[in-house]
Amino acid sequence: MSVAGYQLGIYIVYASVGIGLTIYLAKTLFKHGAVYLEDVFEDKPALAQAINRLLVVGFYMLNIGYTALIMKSDYTDTGIGAIEILSRKLGMLLISLGLIHFLNLTVFHRIRKRAKFVAPIPPPYYPMPPAQPSVKPT
Repeated sequence: MSVAGYQLGIYIVYASVGIGLTIYLAKTLFKHGAVYLEDVFEDKPALAQAINRLLVVGFYMLNIGYTALIMKSDYTDTGIGAIEILSRKLGMLLISLGLIHFLNLTVFHRIRKRAKFVAPIPPPYYPMPPAQPSVKPT
């Protein structure tokens, strides 16, 4: 196989797996994130759905953008070299998907924590009565 053939194969496999993983993970996050956000915004289901969609769109943009950014690879003229390049690229992509997934979980956690926070009610304020002048008996 020619160098161009290996390179083209790397690009095709990498792009297919990268975009496929991103779509699969985004659908999973959307499905399970909806349940989580509905609990957080139980009185506002439309807001929960809107936030969930925005998070998934951001997930797509970050991951597909990163997939495209790291697509360029070194040239190789062997099948083993092509597999090594492909595994390194997919490994980098999977690590980035995992990091972005945990970033999403952190965002979900903070949203939930903020929505469930109940401010303590301060004790009532009772002003002190004015001091009475002390009268000394004469």
